[in-house]
Amino acid sequence: MNVSDTEIAWSILKKNGYDRTSDVTEADVILLMTCAIREGAEGKVWSQLEFFKTLKKRHRVRGRHPVTIGLLGCMAERLKQEIVERDKMIDVVCGPDAYRDLPHLLASAASSGHAAVNVQLSLEETYADVVPVRYDTSNTSAFVSIMRGCDNMCTYCIVPFTRGRERSRPMGSILNEIRALSDEGIKEVTLLGQNVNSYRDMSEDHHLGGVDLDSVSAPCSGFKTVYKPRKGGRRFADLLDKVSLIDPEMRIRFTSPHPKDFPDEVLRLIQERPNICKQLHLPAQSGSDRVLASMGRGYTCSAYVDLVHHIRSIISDVALSSDFIAGFCGETDEDHQDTLSLIRHVKYNFAFCFPYSMRQKTRAFHRLIDDVPADVKQKRHKEIASVFRVESEKVNISQIGSKQLVLVEGNSKRSPQDIAGRNEANTRVIFPNAELPSSKEAQDLHPVKPGDYVAVQIVSGTSQTLRAVPLYHTTLQDFWKNQASYKYDLELSLI
Repeated sequence: MNVSDTEIAWSILKKNGYDRTSDVTEADVILLMTCAIREGAEGKVWSQLEFFKTLKKRHRVRGRHPVTIGLLGCMAERLKQEIVERDKMIDVVCGPDAYRDLPHLLASAASSGHAAVNVQLSLEETYADVVPVRYDTSNTSAFVSIMRGCDNMCTYCIVPFTRGRERSRPMGSILNEIRALSDEGIKEVTLLGQNVNSYRDMSEDHHLGGVDLDSVSAPCSGFKTVYKPRKGGRRFADLLDKVSLIDPEMRIRFTSPHPKDFPDEVLRLIQERPNICKQLHLPAQSGSDRVLASMGRGYTCSAYVDLVHHIRSIISDVALSSDFIAGFCGETDEDHQDTLSLIRHVKYNFAFCFPYSMRQKTRAFHRLIDDVPADVKQKRHKEIASVFRVESEKVNISQIGSKQLVLVEGNSKRSPQDIAGRNEANTRVIFPNAELPSSKEAQDLHPVKPGDYVAVQIVSGTSQTLRAVPLYHTTLQDFWKNQASYKYDLELSLI
């Protein structure tokens, strides 16, 4: 989301006459996009600001051009005036819904010599009419924001207070942006939102069609919300359907969803469309019913596990990732063991694990006590990560011998002799750099470059990486046609 916000802010600045420099010492304006979801993220921001302040003082002493320093994003909204009062060197503070005001804020700070601040949250702002300007034009993947804010009000989460209430971007503008990315040669798009699969377009673009809430099946039982769900409009299944039809050779991913928002229409669509990755992020946060209730997650561990089994009954080869918080308020050793048991049971392909850090403004800050000692949080965090790695390695080793489709990213960071890419599960796959046939049946050889689809055979795996032998160049559609044909022939031979 920070990458997406940065590209939106840069688009607005570019239209107002600003240009970029790759050398920060030559910049007239330095803007830092920030995150406030964990204390560690904010610590990195304060550290970076110290460097920028030193640079600003150096310019002033040497009589060079003045430097304007701005703080953007969630941390800017959360701390507001505190940032200006604590650091007199910061000139601009701009929240997530105020990027359109950036040119005015910069001009105001330059002319007045005083800090300019706009952190007002909006009930409507989605930047639907702003065409993001991508920072890394060499990358064959892109992020597309489809909604902003969140209504879930999990007790530990600051997002509803830094990004505001949930609102969805009109479907037409999303489809137009993805068509443009396809024309640029982008091979993979990730749809972004704090609660992406609760997307609901209530705009008046009726010609795009849509499905009403009452006509679709509900997800698994055992999930509830603290807010009244919207009715009508076009839902996430409608959007996913139309996005996947834009370019059959473009992979589609989405993040981050909430477990409560997985109707069968979404699951069947993922299973049916080759270019929608069979990879789901399913944040659990904890395996303890007591902790989940304290977190305000709206489900029990058994409801979550039932959902996992239901998903796998429809998408048998789905890859799952998750989020876990170690040491939430009141968490006991028994609660922690419940989380470890959940990880062992589900066997995730990937997991993000963090020790809990209390955030001001959240419900936990006002209603709960952060009573788990820091050393215990760290110990549990390490245990969660360790158990995940053990189970993830089993998942990856089980794939040895399988044929997989890899979207090439470039040379491996560890060796220029190897190529790195990602499979459908979003797992990094490493294979030797060699010229390959242009198709399964072809004899001519061609080099491998970023953005290519390559068929590989997995030969080994660790908890986070697969190694493979490259077979041939292919297209996304041809690969899955060949795979379907192979499965059909295998079934006939078994009969």
